[in-house]
Amino acid sequence: MEPLFSPWRSKYIASFKDATPTSDSKSIFADIPPEEDEARLVVHRGKTAFIIMNLYPYNAGHLMVIPYLQTPDFSALDSDTRLDIMNLIDLCINTLRETLHPHGFNIGLNLGAVAGGSVDSHIHFHVVPRWNGDTNFMPVIADTKVISNDMHELYHKLRASIQKQLQP
Repeated sequence: MEPLFSPWRSKYIASFKDATPTSDSKSIFADIPPEEDEARLVVHRGKTAFIIMNLYPYNAGHLMVIPYLQTPDFSALDSDTRLDIMNLIDLCINTLRETLHPHGFNIGLNLGAVAGGSVDSHIHFHVVPRWNGDTNFMPVIADTKVISNDMHELYHKLRASIQKQLQP
């Protein structure tokens, strides 16, 4: 694929207002009380971040790692939080390998709505297990994603795997 440079578009792109999200209002991830962990699908709580199942998963086992600090800005996270997030992502990978046996993973974050962030006021990292042949005609033809696992049954399997891994 060859690049097509279009410097004349710079003026158009610069005309957009700053779309930087703020953390003024509480996100759906903020202040989830521990007693609501199962109902809200919080799989594990770390020191500075937690693991939660995505309510609208791309695939079964789609997890998110979210810092307790609500911020849209990666640079606002201190080094302890960044390290905790990386360790929790590793825990997600190991847990999903043990419970669902995926062939690979997509791991990442979307900074800002323009990058695909649906909750852009609260940074969060996606861990999506992938299998050979996990895409089919349903999303294209019917705008529907088939998820073959019960969310609450999977929640308990994931929690049990994490607890087993964290035992001394």
